[in-house]
Amino acid sequence: MDDNTARWYRIADLLPEPASKDVKDCWEIGEQECGLGLLVEGLLAYQVPIGGADRAQISVLAEEWGEREQLTPGIVRCLGDGTPSAVRLLDDGDEVEVVTGWSEPELADLVLVPWIGCTRCGRVLLRAHAWEPWDDFSYLAEHYVISTSDYDTALRIFPSDSADQAFTELLQSCPEA
Repeated sequence: MDDNTARWYRIADLLPEPASKDVKDCWEIGEQECGLGLLVEGLLAYQVPIGGADRAQISVLAEEWGEREQLTPGIVRCLGDGTPSAVRLLDDGDEVEVVTGWSEPELADLVLVPWIGCTRCGRVLLRAHAWEPWDDFSYLAEHYVISTSDYDTALRIFPSDSADQAFTELLQSCPEA
């Protein structure tokens, strides 16, 4: 079993059977988008408490499969387990905070949206989007950025296909860990 499959199965195992099996089956047949929907629906329906790290990981999976925008309202409604977490989801689906004015050339014309915050050191994982002519940011992120808590320094910039890699780096590079 590769890392992606193991990660998917671990998240699916938050659900009771047979809902867990249904989510795993979606992975096996290549229907990840459907599986993520079943996962979030199941977490809500069964009132399964989840921790902040699992909530953030589900958001990362949803981002990778193009479902984050649709699933975020459900993800944030999932019951918390009440335990302290190293990370918390900042993208609560309501009013979206954007950060502009970055000096890095690859970020200069983009708006950055705070997404996941490290509760230990304050670093933030942001999604960098183009601003579209219809007065909203692009559907897909152009980059993922780990920054300081005050958004004045980009510590690391990741390409558009690296949501999970950026999330892993946020967790592993924390100086307070």
